[in-house]
Amino acid sequence: MPKINQPRKGSLAFSPRKRAKSPVPKYQSWPSYQGNPILQGFAGYKVGMTHVIMVDDHKNSPTEGKDIMVPVTVVEIPAMKVAAIRAYGRDSYGKHPIIEVWAGDLDRALERRITPPKQYDGETAKAVIKDAIARGIVAELFAVMHTLPHEVSGVPKKVPEIMEIRVAGGSAEQQFAFLEGLLGKEVDLKSVIQPGAYADITAITTGKGTQGPVKRWGIKLRKRKHSRGGKKRHVGNLGPWNPHHVRWQVPQMGQMGYQQRTEFNKRILKIGENGAEISPAGGFMHYGVLKNPYVLIKGSIPGPVKRLVRIRPAMRQGEHVVRQPSIEFVSVESKQG
Repeated sequence: MPKINQPRKGSLAFSPRKRAKSPVPKYQSWPSYQGNPILQGFAGYKVGMTHVIMVDDHKNSPTEGKDIMVPVTVVEIPAMKVAAIRAYGRDSYGKHPIIEVWAGDLDRALERRITPPKQYDGETAKAVIKDAIARGIVAELFAVMHTLPHEVSGVPKKVPEIMEIRVAGGSAEQQFAFLEGLLGKEVDLKSVIQPGAYADITAITTGKGTQGPVKRWGIKLRKRKHSRGGKKRHVGNLGPWNPHHVRWQVPQMGQMGYQQRTEFNKRILKIGENGAEISPAGGFMHYGVLKNPYVLIKGSIPGPVKRLVRIRPAMRQGEHVVRQPSIEFVSVESKQG
C-alpha cells in the first residue's frame, strides 16, 4: 500500500538549509587507503554536459557489450599547485594543527587571497615537523593547494581558491618525504585518480534564493474550498496548540540552494589533455572553449556552470568494480539547441 502521509519531500538531515559559508566545499572525512603515499583530492571547474557512446561493461546488464549513450559532465581541471605542508596532531579534544611549511616561491596571484609569510624560515619548520613525526605526535599530513584560475578562460576570475587535501598511504615519514618533493610544484589529476575509477563529487549547488514551501519542500497545493481563504501555496497546518511554538520540522519558506552537496560513486570515464578536442562549435554555453585538461564524469553533478568542483576517491565504493571504459564517440555538437 502506498504511503498516505507525506508532510514534506526532502531530508531534514540537511536542516537548517542556509547558504554555504564559502563557494569552496570542505571535506570532513577521507577514504582509507593502503599503499604508497598519494594525494586524495583535486579540484576543477564545471563546464557543462554532453553525451558519449560507449560499450556497456556493466555485468548482467540487458545491454552488456552493446553501445549505449551516456550523459556526461565536463569538468576543466587545470593543474593545482602545492603551496604548503600542514601537520595535524590529535588529542582528547580532536584534531589540531601543529605547524606548516610554506614553499619558497609562491605565486603572485596567491597574494590576492592571503598574505604570504615574509622572511620565512622553511628549513626550521621542516625540522620541527620531522621532530614531531619522530616523537609520534603527528596524526595526519595535508597539502595546502591552490587552483590556477587565470589559466581558465571560461572562469572570469584571478583569485585562486585554497584548500587542504589529505595525504594517505605509507608511514608519516614517507608521507612527508612525498609532500616535500611536491612543495611548490604543480600536480595534475592523473596523480590522484585514473579513468574507470569511482569518485565522490562535491560542490555548492545552484542558489535559488528565498522560495516558498511548495517549491522548497514539495508540499501539495491546497485544494478546492481550502484555497478560497487566499492562501493556496501554504502549508495547511503550522502545528498543534501545545507546545506554543512552531516546530522546526514544519515546511516553510526560506533559502533554497547554494548549499554543499556530495554525490557518491560517480564514475570517471575519461581524462583528456587537450580541452579543444571536446569543445563544441562556439564553445560550451555560458562557459566558452576549454584550453586545459578535462575530465568526463558519468551523469550530472551539483552546481551551476563555472562552479568549483572538488573530486575525492570514493568513500563507499562497495561492490562497484573498476573497469577501463571503452568510449567510441564523444559528442561535440553545439549545445545551443
